[in-house]
Amino acid sequence: MIPLQLSPLLKKDTLTVGRGFQSIFFIVFTLLMTGGMSARLAYLQLVEGTQHRKQAESNRIRIIPKQPERGNIFDCNGKLLASTRYPRSVYLWPMAHTKQEWHKVAPRLSQILDIPQEEIEKKLQEAGYRSSSLVRIARDLNEAQVTALKEYENELHDVEIHTEAVRYYPHGKALAHVLGYTRELTAEQLQEKRKDGYRLGDAIGQMGVEKAYEKTLRGEWGGQQLEVDGRGRPLRVLGEKEAKAGQDLHLTIDVDLQKAAEKALGGRNGTIIALDPNNGAVLAMVSHPTFDPNIFSKQKVTKKDWETVQGEDYPLLNRALRAYPPASTFKIVTAAAGLESGKFSPNTILQTYGSLTFGGTTFGEWNHAGFGPLGFTGAIANSSDTFFYQIGQKVGGPTLIEWTRKFGFGEKTKFEFVSEESKGFVPDESWKQKTWKMPWTVGDSINMSIGQGALLSTPLQVAGMFAVPANGGYRVQPHLLKDNQEAKTWREPVNMKPSTVKILRSGLRQVVTEGTGKALNVATLPPIAGKTGTAEAWKRQGVKANHAWFGGYAPADKPQILIVAFAEHSGGGGGSIAAPMALKVMEEYFQKK
Repeated sequence: MIPLQLSPLLKKDTLTVGRGFQSIFFIVFTLLMTGGMSARLAYLQLVEGTQHRKQAESNRIRIIPKQPERGNIFDCNGKLLASTRYPRSVYLWPMAHTKQEWHKVAPRLSQILDIPQEEIEKKLQEAGYRSSSLVRIARDLNEAQVTALKEYENELHDVEIHTEAVRYYPHGKALAHVLGYTRELTAEQLQEKRKDGYRLGDAIGQMGVEKAYEKTLRGEWGGQQLEVDGRGRPLRVLGEKEAKAGQDLHLTIDVDLQKAAEKALGGRNGTIIALDPNNGAVLAMVSHPTFDPNIFSKQKVTKKDWETVQGEDYPLLNRALRAYPPASTFKIVTAAAGLESGKFSPNTILQTYGSLTFGGTTFGEWNHAGFGPLGFTGAIANSSDTFFYQIGQKVGGPTLIEWTRKFGFGEKTKFEFVSEESKGFVPDESWKQKTWKMPWTVGDSINMSIGQGALLSTPLQVAGMFAVPANGGYRVQPHLLKDNQEAKTWREPVNMKPSTVKILRSGLRQVVTEGTGKALNVATLPPIAGKTGTAEAWKRQGVKANHAWFGGYAPADKPQILIVAFAEHSGGGGGSIAAPMALKVMEEYFQKK
């Protein structure tokens, strides 16, 4: 078969037509691509332009925050109680590397700083890997760590060392429960506090004055806005806001008296409070066991540190604000209720006994013998239980409860540490019915008349009770801020007759001259008035270990200072354990005067 042959002319025409189709296809393709690219560019510029500009801006703009210096805290004489130190800390710039790149840097940092790699990566993740703000991962660098970071600086790009302000307590344990401490925000606290301007790594007051006056002490963050090049090196400052330091605070605390109280309390669990009975200014407040608040200023609290603050005796607990049975110190209230009820006159004399029986229950006298016939003054001096049983029985529960509340029991004192302070507890008829499905009985009134039963009060409330006879019949507001004019001038009359106040003051003075508080009857001090107390209490596993109380003031005729000493589960009596503690604080105060 002969193959088909095309003529040269036909071949040429066919080639021309093919090239024409190619040209048309190329033109159409070019137009479509150009149109698509133009549309995409228009979309990127017009629709997403703002977002991309922000991303580009964040890539070249760096925020360097400036931490405010926390306000200092001083005692009433201007002595420094809390200040700031400046350790070196390590910061990372999250956006300087990708997540994968940081994963390569973190092991070296972990090795040098002795912190887990997971902890470093967690902080970066919390801040966000595109964040332009520095994130602190370690503080309190030692010289070896600083040297190591410099040796590996080629490997550790955008790892920076800065000094920062960290809380410092020069007196350590002596003021732990008064000052409290600051600590880095937890994740939960950060979530709650972001709206108030707090950020990752911020410290916040966790208890005591640091917590109560957080807003005053904190200050305001400042910072610099820098333009940086592709390697993160600063080119120029775009803007700057100075950090605003927190305000200084001056407290009513006298640090010398505070240390004397700490020494007087010694190793016993308990508290000593000293205040001005005329205006409520707290001069000293110690609680034991205690802790060193400086441990919370560290980047990492060690296991040993945690053991010191989480012991079975609860070192973080401020015992001045915890509730206990007030025992015989409460006889001040019972005496006032009896005299003000109209059922007893200032000249009342009652026989005392070794025991008395009410409603089929026998209630004993503390000396098991009685004291013979006594008036109110003698009954207070000797702390006669059977005398006050008779007062409580005749006055009755409602009147006794009414006067208990008039003296400030069962409610917070308005002291600054609102979240730490207990209200105590005043039992009454409704509580008894609700809890025990039983009516109030004479036995309840008997127990309450000597500060036992279900009645609970804090040592600070007991101090407030003693202030009433000391200043002539007024409740005052305990406070720590020196210039708190509202607290200093707050005086609420308890509305007792002058004769009642006179009997209370006479009885409290006689406690020291010839009664249960003779340990304070010393010639080197001004006349002291006060009252002892011994509360029945049981420790763990049902072991009986009484609480010991003493409250008193001096000079007895014109008081300047009031002291309450409380020894938790001391096993001894108020006269033998608590009174000598108060004496040591009195000696420090008047020696200094």
